[in-house]
Amino acid sequence: MTRLEDLAQIAGVSLATASRALNDSAVVNTHTKRRIWKLAREHNYPFRRHMPAGPIGAEATIAIVISRPQGRIERLFDPFILELIAGVGNAALERGCDFLVSHVAPSNHEDLSALMTTNRADGVIFLGQSSLFADFNRLAEQETRFVVWGAQFPDQRYCSIGSDNVRGGRRATAHLARLGRTRISFLGDLEAPEVVQRHQGYIEALEEAGLPFDPDLVVPAHFEIESAEAAVDAMIARGTRFDGLVAASDMIALGAIRALLHAGRRVPEDVSVVGYDDVQMARYSNPALTTISQDTAKAGRLLVSKLLSSGGDKPIRSERVPTDLIVRETCGG
Repeated sequence: MTRLEDLAQIAGVSLATASRALNDSAVVNTHTKRRIWKLAREHNYPFRRHMPAGPIGAEATIAIVISRPQGRIERLFDPFILELIAGVGNAALERGCDFLVSHVAPSNHEDLSALMTTNRADGVIFLGQSSLFADFNRLAEQETRFVVWGAQFPDQRYCSIGSDNVRGGRRATAHLARLGRTRISFLGDLEAPEVVQRHQGYIEALEEAGLPFDPDLVVPAHFEIESAEAAVDAMIARGTRFDGLVAASDMIALGAIRALLHAGRRVPEDVSVVGYDDVQMARYSNPALTTISQDTAKAGRLLVSKLLSSGGDKPIRSERVPTDLIVRETCGG
């Protein structure tokens, strides 16, 4: 096994220079770093866990981890996840940072702790917090090099960036109520904390509009087209009456529209639909989807800037990304 002393001798540099080069120290020029890393690979030098994960010369390396089990689907073809990763990637590029997407999927505090102590990145961005709120709070007692995309909670001890879910749910529902819809359904997975907050906004808007809350109109559906389509099929088969639908995501909304059209229901004439996210395909669906937008570009900039500011004694302040109602063909008005 090649030792550090052997590598330094092969490269013709001091032991200190070889060590600094392998750790991407700013005191060693880029040409020397590249030469020493090349020699290290050629001679099978055992890279240590604390050494940089990405190419040398970057200001920092950021790891992106997608949380589960609840919340958004963890697979990378979820359009919103892809747009959020793009927002982080563009922000990292602006700051001269590399980023990598990890396939590690933590499900408890032990997983989170192990991930933070064994990864070689300078910090971690968790996309979604699933049911891990208490675990993230515990992690924050010993670790500061992470930020989370997701809902904000009382007594939260870590930094999170997310949209104003309550306001978004309220605006979607209020828009349907203004259009004269009186039987408005809510479709989403209430195990996800963000969906719980959107559902809260839905209830508040019903109260403000003087519309009764009917639990039969609240239907669970995961963040995927097939789940939403099956849920709406079941509603129609039960004879549930509804003329408006608030979906917890655009994918849920698109699945709902598919089921409605197959059942001969016209959108928006018979049922008006509002999604949540404003993913790119929402603009090109037929009919085009009315939705609540989340600014993924701003979210990416906030996640990266907060992460690069972490590591001090003071906690980093959480922030909310504004939400906007984007009116298109599925409800108009």
